[in-house]
Amino acid sequence: MRQRPPLTPLIAALPSTVPFVGPEAQERDRGRAFRARIGANESSFGPSPRVIERMAGIARDMWMYCDPDNFDLKQAVARHLGVGAENVVVGEGIDGLLSLVARMYVAPGDAVVTSLGAYPTFNFHIAGVGGRLVAVPYEDDKESLDRLLAAAVRDKAPLVYLSNPDNPMGSWWEAAEIIRFIEALPETTMLVLDEAYGELGPASALPPIDVSRPNVIRMRTFSKAYGLAGIRCGYAVADAQVIRDFEKIRNHYGVSRMAQTAGVEALADQAYLESVVARVSAGRQRIAGIAETNGLNPLPSATNFVTIDCGNDGAFALKVLQGLLARDIFIRKPMVPVLDRCIRVSVGLDHELDILAEEFPGALATARGN
Repeated sequence: MRQRPPLTPLIAALPSTVPFVGPEAQERDRGRAFRARIGANESSFGPSPRVIERMAGIARDMWMYCDPDNFDLKQAVARHLGVGAENVVVGEGIDGLLSLVARMYVAPGDAVVTSLGAYPTFNFHIAGVGGRLVAVPYEDDKESLDRLLAAAVRDKAPLVYLSNPDNPMGSWWEAAEIIRFIEALPETTMLVLDEAYGELGPASALPPIDVSRPNVIRMRTFSKAYGLAGIRCGYAVADAQVIRDFEKIRNHYGVSRMAQTAGVEALADQAYLESVVARVSAGRQRIAGIAETNGLNPLPSATNFVTIDCGNDGAFALKVLQGLLARDIFIRKPMVPVLDRCIRVSVGLDHELDILAEEFPGALATARGN
């Protein structure tokens, strides 16, 4: 048997797993496409027509590398949020930025605090740098600010992760509670405040941007409300020194020319964003109504999905999910106990929600053995 170059001990010890199995992989395994793709929290409404037109117009320019400084997009974000360009870093979606944060603040063995069942890609990056995850349970289907704070203090954590609004439950905290949490954190603990769904929830859930705090990083994305998940572009806002530290290690050519241009145009069309927010709200109401018609409990949501309590245990909710997959409807579900009693359905186009309404009773009947 041939020898092979050895991995580092850290990487060799990691399991061969990935955070998600995409719908494309599932379609390949199934040998057919989904009729309703309502599981990945994408925006089926797509980007603004203005964005599409601009992207089409610059397609020929893709022979050029991107601007490694992301200058135009940083300026646009800074104007949009009322901060300086020195307070903005652009990355390959929030996932790419989380990878950088893990490298910046976590040494092997360091405790990193998150919620049990929260966004799994964060955990994936922490494992990749040898961090020790400290996961605290949700409380009443919300990330528990008090438990996160207690764990961060107890374990002297250099990093704590909080999403607001939350994935996978769709819950949220009002800005005053987030500010209280921030003020109580140790100054040596960096908070990653993931606001991927921030445009879709109540404005009252978003604290004012305060770049004077050196231990808070706010992250946002073009993947959700702006309908640009496929371009992989997001940004972080923070104290200027924190941004300079990002610059030490970020992939300067990681965000394509197309993505940078799309982001600028998306921010410029706030009227379209408002129309999407309204359509998402209507879609949440439709999904909630479908759940209630079938005797299930939809949880309040400030995102572009609705988490549905199936009224039983995780095994039953998994059967419901499998029943919908068998009927060519792609959804997902939380997998951590207590949360796993639920399924999660993304807002989709009208015809996709029509399919959900039609097939849901059969999937439930199958799950119940009827």
